[in-house]
Amino acid sequence: MTAIQVDGGSEFMAKFEQACANKKIRLYVLPPKSPKLNGAVERCNPAWRYEFYSVYDLPRNAEAINPILDAFQHLYNHHRPHGALGGLAPAQYLAKLKAKDTSLSQRCT
Repeated sequence: MTAIQVDGGSEFMAKFEQACANKKIRLYVLPPKSPKLNGAVERCNPAWRYEFYSVYDLPRNAEAINPILDAFQHLYNHHRPHGALGGLAPAQYLAKLKAKDTSLSQRCT
């Protein structure tokens, strides 16, 4: 099942809800004034605002901007150190967590 979580803050919400319904995508709308329920996105917003949008001279069409967005997202997730992750990039932090995983199927009994 595919789902999308949104904060409900768009003037285009009715059209977006209809598009999701047409594509059978479950939509979760967060209650107003609850950024704590969307922490990962809230944390990313300043980085995108100050490290991407204010730095790059961006094209005006989606086809041209998508590769630039993808490249910045890769940089953010694989190379940019994050203080909350002990100076690791998210991908590095996730790899470290996975390396420590000792699920029952891997344990000696």
